[in-house]
Amino acid sequence: MDLHFSQEELAFRDEVRAFCCSRMPADLREQLVAGRFPSKDSRVRWARILAEKGWGAPPWPVQYGGTGWGPFKQYIFSEELSLAPAPEPGFGVDMIGPVIYTFGTDAQKKRFLPRILTLEDWWCQGFSEPEAGSDLASLRTSAVRDGDSYIVSGQKTWTTGAQYANWMFCLVRTDPEVKKQRGISFLLIDMNSEGISVRPIQTIDGSYEINEVHLDNVRVPAENLIGEENRGWDYAKHLLGLERYSSARVGASKERIRRIRALAARQRSEGGWLIDQPDFRERIAAIEVRLKALEMTQLRVLAHQSRRQSDTQDPASSILKMRGSQIQQATWDLLMEVVGPYALPYRDEDAEPDGSGLPVGPDWAAPIAPAYFNMRKVSIYGGSDEIQRNIIAKAILGI
Repeated sequence: MDLHFSQEELAFRDEVRAFCCSRMPADLREQLVAGRFPSKDSRVRWARILAEKGWGAPPWPVQYGGTGWGPFKQYIFSEELSLAPAPEPGFGVDMIGPVIYTFGTDAQKKRFLPRILTLEDWWCQGFSEPEAGSDLASLRTSAVRDGDSYIVSGQKTWTTGAQYANWMFCLVRTDPEVKKQRGISFLLIDMNSEGISVRPIQTIDGSYEINEVHLDNVRVPAENLIGEENRGWDYAKHLLGLERYSSARVGASKERIRRIRALAARQRSEGGWLIDQPDFRERIAAIEVRLKALEMTQLRVLAHQSRRQSDTQDPASSILKMRGSQIQQATWDLLMEVVGPYALPYRDEDAEPDGSGLPVGPDWAAPIAPAYFNMRKVSIYGGSDEIQRNIIAKAILGI
């Protein structure tokens, strides 16, 4: 399939590229190029720069603050931000925002959507539980109707960014007597409510990105129910389709390959430079071929989605999610080879302490090993590779 962008789309790409170059805060760019997680303040700052430009939520309808761009302009925008690199939009824009404007009430749209655009509200995702991860429909967090409220009790885990969040979109069980997928509802929960406690979980890279969230008889106004009671599984599938599509991260993998080439050109290997070693160049080329195939698949999905004009998520998003995760991990494997012995977690006692707790060595080397370990998660979150294979077999192959 031969896909070409129009002259208008190419001009738009140049506009986005120039905007990122001129408006991206230098300190934020340095954090991202180095592979460090941007701070909450940095992400809020960038979100507001985009919102001021009118680019805060490209996929949204114009009436809610979106751009009105077609799918290919959205793709170009996302790729250019990844190549810049710039922070990803986050749960608000990519996930809960579309659920609210698709299934929410007018009051919910008016209350939440403007605050998502500028990150005045920071959202976290209350889906996974200790015994309901890949089998999410087995969740047990309960919500019992009590007058104009629900009383919510249970536990969520692996909750990214809950330590910062002031709102959580949450799947809860409102009917334990029916088929498990049918008894689930979708609630918006104020994280400052009485009865909520957050416990950070340290990940293998030493960071505190994820959390446990305990809900002990938390009173949630019934007006915070999305759509109909017991229809939450349908809304969750819509949301997870969006997440899996965005998980392809073609632009992010392209940017990482560019960085691999630049760093390998500075690393000695067998009397020359690592970038000149035939086996290393062959591995880069193999990943680039797989990445090009993924990009073409993503563009096919975009073309199909634009033709059918439907809110239903294409099951091919599972292919994008699974293959994108594998390619991201493969690029980090190569970066670990480039960093070599500098990946060892050591600190020279005689070195001048910088307060970062990072290994001594080239500045560019320090964040790579932690990021490598952190990226082991991409083949799990949003539905593990095994779950994606099941979806592909059932929805696409008809097995």
